Amino acid sequence: MVGEDIPFPMVSDQTGEVGKLYGVYDEEEGVNIRGRFLIDPEGIIQAAEVLSPPVGRNPAELIRQIKAYQHHQMTGEVMPSGWTEGGQTLNPSPDLAGKVWKVWQPPKE
Repeated sequence: MVGEDIPFPMVSDQTGEVGKLYGVYDEEEGVNIRGRFLIDPEGIIQAAEVLSPPVGRNPAELIRQIKAYQHHQMTGEVMPSGWTEGGQTLNPSPDLAGKVWKVWQPPKE
């Protein structure tokens, strides 16, 4: 099952207190709308996603993004669109500006 190895708590916001801080609390309905925030160990929001109620979040995408941010913190490398663990990464440099397509090719389906 996705998420079994997450070494930190995932919380619920039954009072809406946290949702109000992050701008995802619907005052009229009295509930938080679907939102998730990836916060790094220094307390900086690295990613945010807010969806309207009819559409659910994708836990596999959340885990992929966590792994990508962790990989970046350990190596300084950056992940191209669609990166998955073990996939090709990029080393940031001025030489890559506008030329990423020359360095990284998406996997063939």
